[in-house]
Amino acid sequence: MTISGIGGLFFRSRDPEARAAWYREHLGIHAGQDGMWEQDAGMTVFAPFPADSDYFDTEQPFMLNLRVIELDELVERLERAGIAVERRPEWDTEYGRFVRVHDPEGLPLELWELPS
Repeated sequence: MTISGIGGLFFRSRDPEARAAWYREHLGIHAGQDGMWEQDAGMTVFAPFPADSDYFDTEQPFMLNLRVIELDELVERLERAGIAVERRPEWDTEYGRFVRVHDPEGLPLELWELPS
């Protein structure tokens, strides 16, 4: 058996159309029932965390991490749109740079720019 990648991410939403529109507008992800998002090839970290980890809210069963190119430009665009962006010095690591935002229904998203 060979798994070649993640085929989809499905999650519940109070307003699926508005939420999909937010992902399209602000992150460029072709989200929605008919959306097919072609991703660039690259690594995906698939890692269970301990239940009591403080890396993300213990009430959240998962956190979506998205690979980003030109993080600073994306952050500026998000902030101009009124989207709060959380930064922490400890999130700039040998693995790259990270920031966090929340989608319209509060799902935390980690945006990750690989080291250059």
